[in-house]
Amino acid sequence: QVQLVESGGGLVQAGGSLRLSCAASGRTFSRYTMGWFRQAPGKEREFVAAINWSGSTTYYANSVKGRFTISRDNVKNTVYLQMNSLKPEDAAVYYCAADAAPSPTFYTPGEYDYWGQGTQVTVSS
Repeated sequence: QVQLVESGGGLVQAGGSLRLSCAASGRTFSRYTMGWFRQAPGKEREFVAAINWSGSTTYYANSVKGRFTISRDNVKNTVYLQMNSLKPEDAAVYYCAADAAPSPTFYTPGEYDYWGQGTQVTVSS
């Protein structure tokens, strides 16, 4: 069992930056692929970024590539999402998720076994 708690959301002006954190409980954190997803009102939950167990491989949605960076610290059991050059369309509730059995479909929400409660990101224009 893994519990995930996100933090770091808030209100930022367009062009600004935020750093989201996701703290995980449990001793097996380092075994999981970790992902960040987001969901805006009236829209489906969408993939943002993912990172493999060691941090050696990362994946990004085209919409955030070059602006967002996912990273992890397996000692601190924490995964991060550094978000730069934020746009109004980045506004959403951001969720972190853990995948116990990594597969090529890391970009689909159904692939993940554990979810955090989400943190709100608001971007003003």
